[in-house]
Amino acid sequence: MAKDISKAVIRRLPRYFRYLGELMEEGVERISSKDLSERMHVTASQIRQDLNNFGGFGQQGYGYNVEFLYEEIGKILGLTRRHPMIVIGTGHLGQAIANYVKFEKLGFLIIGLFDVDPEVVGSKVRGIPVLPVTDLQTFLETHEVEIAALTMPKDAAESVVSTLTGNGIRAIWNFAHVDLDVDDMVVENVHLSDSLMELSYRILQSE
Repeated sequence: MAKDISKAVIRRLPRYFRYLGELMEEGVERISSKDLSERMHVTASQIRQDLNNFGGFGQQGYGYNVEFLYEEIGKILGLTRRHPMIVIGTGHLGQAIANYVKFEKLGFLIIGLFDVDPEVVGSKVRGIPVLPVTDLQTFLETHEVEIAALTMPKDAAESVVSTLTGNGIRAIWNFAHVDLDVDDMVVENVHLSDSLMELSYRILQSE
């Protein structure tokens, strides 16, 4: 079913999950698509269309049960199970990812950190030791790892992909300045500079 869902819908699901979590914290038990649309700045019809891809979840005249919808979207996003992760490259960005405790609450558990810098190797980030990249192969053979986050230079990222391939890694969260495309692996290429350039464009348009 997921293959038939557009990327635009999939990208909105985390927003629904986040807003519903905030509603639960506020003690809201149910909400209409109209009220949810006003909070999220997405049309009510768009919300209904998005959720209908997965069964709808709403009742006419009642709206959505917030907790139920929150849990169902969590299941759709795979947040009800454990996702063991490693981070390769423990500079400022890599350490920031390792220190972000909310990832663990969502099921993304960082179990390994790797770097090439001998001054960094042997240190710890939130209690997790930084291992040399030369130990990566052995680590993957002895640990269940689903996701690898790459926070390293372009050339280093391309070279480490061969080690990740065929060693149980199912997905790459790539922050390196290169678009990776790996066979039989899900890749999310994240370019922070692209977001800033888009922001710059929008600033110019608002002047």
